Amino acid sequence: MHSGMDDFVTGRVNHTFTLDSLGACQGLSHQKGSFYLYGDREVGVVRRYRMVNNQLVYEYQEYRFTVNRQNKIKHPTGIAYHEGLPTFVGNSVKQNPEGTSWKAFIYAINWEGFLQSGTLDGNLLQEIEDDACIQGSRPEYVQYQGKWYVATADYGDKGNEVRLYDPQQLIKTSKTSDSGLLVKKFSCSPWVQNLHWIAEKNILILIQNQAEGKKWRLTFLDLAKSIEKGKEEVMGVVETDKPDELEGFTFTDDLTKGIAVSSSRKNNVSMMDFKWNP
Repeated sequence: MHSGMDDFVTGRVNHTFTLDSLGACQGLSHQKGSFYLYGDREVGVVRRYRMVNNQLVYEYQEYRFTVNRQNKIKHPTGIAYHEGLPTFVGNSVKQNPEGTSWKAFIYAINWEGFLQSGTLDGNLLQEIEDDACIQGSRPEYVQYQGKWYVATADYGDKGNEVRLYDPQQLIKTSKTSDSGLLVKKFSCSPWVQNLHWIAEKNILILIQNQAEGKKWRLTFLDLAKSIEKGKEEVMGVVETDKPDELEGFTFTDDLTKGIAVSSSRKNNVSMMDFKWNP
């Protein structure tokens, strides 16, 4: 597996397996020992797993992004979760059959209520149109100068940015273009499917495709330097030869073990091994 920047970090796929009933898997969120995988089936869906012997095992808990049984978040594209702060879920909505026009939303939801009831009924706090984005919305919590922000990124091939918002302001607004809402931003490389924050290292990973809709790339950024420069400060890159569409990634509790998910119907989950070089 290719890695750059003097082999700051190297990574490789250890093994791949299939988890069913996720539709096209769009990502995963690691919370308190559980892994929440989400995708777009007939409705936007989340399923809970635990790690057993380097495999994800389904815990028979399924949650649906529906209100009154109607699909609300059809194409979930990121879950920004941090204990004690609002939870935000991204959603990208195709505006035409060709898929050339998109509208993006960020939803603030009562995550604990959602996990208890299994739907968004009574748990949808705010609908925010992400009209500041170029294509799609990928919320993730990051820490900058001691404060937690919601970061999001674009998918397209030009003008891509990572943008940071104050979560307490974001939850009060109806659109991300509102004056004074954006805290920081920087330009980044294309085809960002998701973001992953490594709190222990202050590193933001861009979970990317090498080309539109295919091949895997993880780009490790120094967040503080990226913000200061106004463009991505790359510390390392890990690429694989897998041809499908990488959608999401998280480390486990161990920073030498990661989980990547793709939108493929089969072989959609891969365990990855990492080596960090001092």
